[in-house]
Amino acid sequence: MPYGQRVALAEYAPTADAKVINQEVTLSTNNSVIHVSNLSKSYFVPEREAGLKAAMQSLVRRKTREVKAVDRITFDITPGEVVGFLGPNGAGKTTTLKMLSGLLYPTGGQLSVLGHLPEKRERDFLQQITLVMGNRNQLVWDIPALDSYDLNRAIYNIPEADFKKTRDEFIELLELGPLVHKPVRNLSLGERMKAELVGALLHRPKVLFLDEPTLGLDVTMQRRLRHFVAEYNQRYGATVLLTSHYMADVEALCKRVIVIHHGQILFDGDLSTLVERFSSYKTIGLTLDDPSVDLSAYGEVAGRDGERVTLRVPKAETSRATARLLADLSVSDLTVEDTPIDDVIERVFAQAAPAQKEAVS
Repeated sequence: MPYGQRVALAEYAPTADAKVINQEVTLSTNNSVIHVSNLSKSYFVPEREAGLKAAMQSLVRRKTREVKAVDRITFDITPGEVVGFLGPNGAGKTTTLKMLSGLLYPTGGQLSVLGHLPEKRERDFLQQITLVMGNRNQLVWDIPALDSYDLNRAIYNIPEADFKKTRDEFIELLELGPLVHKPVRNLSLGERMKAELVGALLHRPKVLFLDEPTLGLDVTMQRRLRHFVAEYNQRYGATVLLTSHYMADVEALCKRVIVIHHGQILFDGDLSTLVERFSSYKTIGLTLDDPSVDLSAYGEVAGRDGERVTLRVPKAETSRATARLLADLSVSDLTVEDTPIDDVIERVFAQAAPAQKEAVS
């Protein structure tokens, strides 16, 4: 596949149905930038047994099975919201983003973005959205990013003065400087992703669909891209739907999250509510004068690093355990933190697993 080519690929997901654990956002289309109601996307994929006989039979009578990539999901997103769209690989996240941006036709249900039907791909609609995929290239591979920016200016019919102002502003925010004069193929992954973001936002879209924008980047580059997205959201009031496997992205940018698994929504609500509802413990970090002391009476020892010890304590026992630790031991520093988001998400999936097995059987 040539670099720089835009491609729409079909997404496959497991067939198991999932039980909706919680969906607490009140739907209202009156003030929604993105409206999704019972949205579905299915594919029919060939299926045959192994062996020559089965191969010959498939030439005459081809068997297929239905794969539900997205299964009757419903949600609304209001202007200026930054929403995390979370789930494992194959959950239906990218398929949903492609339907919302008009790259895929839905099998069923309703959806609208900024009052438009995405599948119509109307010019007015395309000028107000952008889709950034961490594993796809928008910029032309063999020419400098600046030349690709000029191409985007012509495609979106951006006035020259607005184009230069926006381009220079974004280049400064992302510290691209002389990098935009290099052919894109000569940029590192992090440099290319920064250049891709500038190109995707030159027309100042109102809605951003970001699919793993920090994929494969180092911690410093991830932080810069998060800052840029937050800055863009604040300056222009843009609505953002973000998928990411890096929970630091979600915690830094999103107040609300939608968790999807096997094509169905498991949770839709505030990130803080998700943590509160699905975390059974808190983490106590201790710096001790004697880190070798036995702490099993206070909680589960999750890790030791020099004088620093990490304990897992049931939420209901946190206050009492903290008081006992301070009274019994020589503690120079103590912190109490919520369960890491990664662990919370795993717990959501674990609770959904019995319902998925029941649906399959």
